[in-house]
Amino acid sequence: MPSIDPTSEAFAKVAADAETTRGPIRMINLLKFKDVADYGDRPDPSTTGSPSTGAEAYARYGAIAMGHFAPVGATIFYAAAADMTVIGPSDEDWDQVAIIEYPSREKFLAMVSKPSYQEGVYHRTAGLADTRLIMTSGF
Repeated sequence: MPSIDPTSEAFAKVAADAETTRGPIRMINLLKFKDVADYGDRPDPSTTGSPSTGAEAYARYGAIAMGHFAPVGATIFYAAAADMTVIGPSDEDWDQVAIIEYPSREKFLAMVSKPSYQEGVYHRTAGLADTRLIMTSGF
């Protein structure tokens, strides 16, 4: 079953852990794009006259998200196209992998809570067929 948006329970756990756990985190993003973005009731912002691809929609989200990195001290640690899954379910193939480093859980939560960040999340939802977001720490 595809997973696109975080649950409120997951964010509550991140917030609770932020009160007692210090240090930087790296968020591993595994991304699978839709062939054609699904903007639902919103207009597709494509300027080509053709519907946006999922990758194009996600790139719009990425541009918005990256604009919020510097104020919280976040950086792109790594980003690349995914070639193939060597170990894992054969039906779980990913298009892109990105690892974003944040100075702390608090900074991550501060960024994703900003209304100006939230305004761009619909591009992410429109473009993703499936995703995983895995928090790492202690590096």
